Amino acid sequence: MNKIATRLALVPAAVLASAGSVYAAVPADVTTALTDMKADALTVAGLVIVALIAVMAFKFMRKGF
Repeated sequence: MNKIATRLALVPAAVLASAGSVYAAVPADVTTALTDMKADALTVAGLVIVALIAVMAFKFMRKGF
């Protein structure tokens, strides 16, 4: 029974030890592209928010409150 428990304890340890070597380095071009995409997405999101505020302000003014 003790041998089975020892083997069962070694399986998670082996999996965790091998998981660290699985990660690969991301190329610099990919990192740059993701950074540029983030900046573009923030710009577009900002423009959408400004457009929504303008539409809501126009609707508010049309009501006459």
